[in-house]
Amino acid sequence: MPGQCGPPGRQDHSALRAALAAATEDTIVYDLDGIGRQYTALCAELPGVAVRFAMKACPVDEVLDHLARLGSGFDAASPQEIAQALRTGAAPELIHYGNTVKSDRNIAEAYRLGVRDFATDSPEDVAAIAEHAPGARVFCRVATTGKGALWGLSRKFGCSPEDALRVLGSARGAGLVPSGLSVHVGSQQMTTEAWGEAIEALAALLEALDRRGIVLDRINLGGGLPALGVLDRRGRPLDPPLDKMFAVIRDGMERLRAVHGAPLDFLLEPGRHLVADHGAIRAHAARLTSRHRLDGTREDWLYLSCGKFNGLYEMDQLQYRLEFPTHPDGQFVDAVVAGPTCDSDDAYAEGDGLVRVPRAIASGDPVWVHSCGAYAAAYATRGFNGFRPLPYTCVGGSVPDGGEA
Repeated sequence: MPGQCGPPGRQDHSALRAALAAATEDTIVYDLDGIGRQYTALCAELPGVAVRFAMKACPVDEVLDHLARLGSGFDAASPQEIAQALRTGAAPELIHYGNTVKSDRNIAEAYRLGVRDFATDSPEDVAAIAEHAPGARVFCRVATTGKGALWGLSRKFGCSPEDALRVLGSARGAGLVPSGLSVHVGSQQMTTEAWGEAIEALAALLEALDRRGIVLDRINLGGGLPALGVLDRRGRPLDPPLDKMFAVIRDGMERLRAVHGAPLDFLLEPGRHLVADHGAIRAHAARLTSRHRLDGTREDWLYLSCGKFNGLYEMDQLQYRLEFPTHPDGQFVDAVVAGPTCDSDDAYAEGDGLVRVPRAIASGDPVWVHSCGAYAAAYATRGFNGFRPLPYTCVGGSVPDGGEA
């Protein structure tokens, strides 16, 4: 079935829709109150878990400021992100340097800025942290398969459990504090099994470390919690089993505490889960065209004013829900959706789902792109083919009585 248009369900998007309707020019809209509700709901599902928002998902000052006011910390991947997190007023101890790829200069600058928590996955990185961030706390990132996620994240980061024993042993020998283990089950993870397998691997590692006298105090469960409003590459709702995921994580935390036998705190680094469904783009139609392929088949193409290089970078792995507010009824056609640039990759992958679009849509008509709050601003180029990054607007931003959520 061709991809469906219309707003995502299961959440309150009234403020976001009102802002889209009011916009007369292309813009990204972030609903700060919606992001705040998502943060509060996550904290209620996983009580006692410290949240470190993955800044790469939405490095927008207003979003970060709002999350900081609610009590969130931050997962940063560079000194630049650390400095941005500090500008929210977040204390350095709430900022985790989660990137295992760091130069000597990066480490020294992060340490100067007050960060003391560093992710690692190799003895070489441990030696650099010991030299440039003496006495720091380190988390060893353990590799996962990434199976079940839209983006597996299994190649560049993380080490084997056997290597993790050596990495944390070398950290202790170098005068660092072996503080924890971390995992990432892949971005937009769609299965509960991935969480269960990661927790089993962590349990075995905790027991092995305990036998070596390395007693950790924290587990970082990373990111991976999905957005709810995006579609798969063929335009079908993904419908991740979020409630079951939370149940597996809660049970897993109890299991890890039981096998460890010592106090154990937990961290989580959500990114898209907090922001994706509470960001949308007011774009416009550039043109609806029809042409024949070399094999004689006819294709309709809808070209939008935004695409892979200025807001919709993830269109090669998923579809965004489109809404056509000036064409709620009438005749629709199944079309390929593409961005405005002179780049053949700026389109949904060939052979995947088509999208139902109004046959009467005209150049300039507004198009609302839903559930694109994650990475829309972060991945935009400086102006590929002259198409500049979209400006953004934030709505809402209230904080519940009592301050932090």
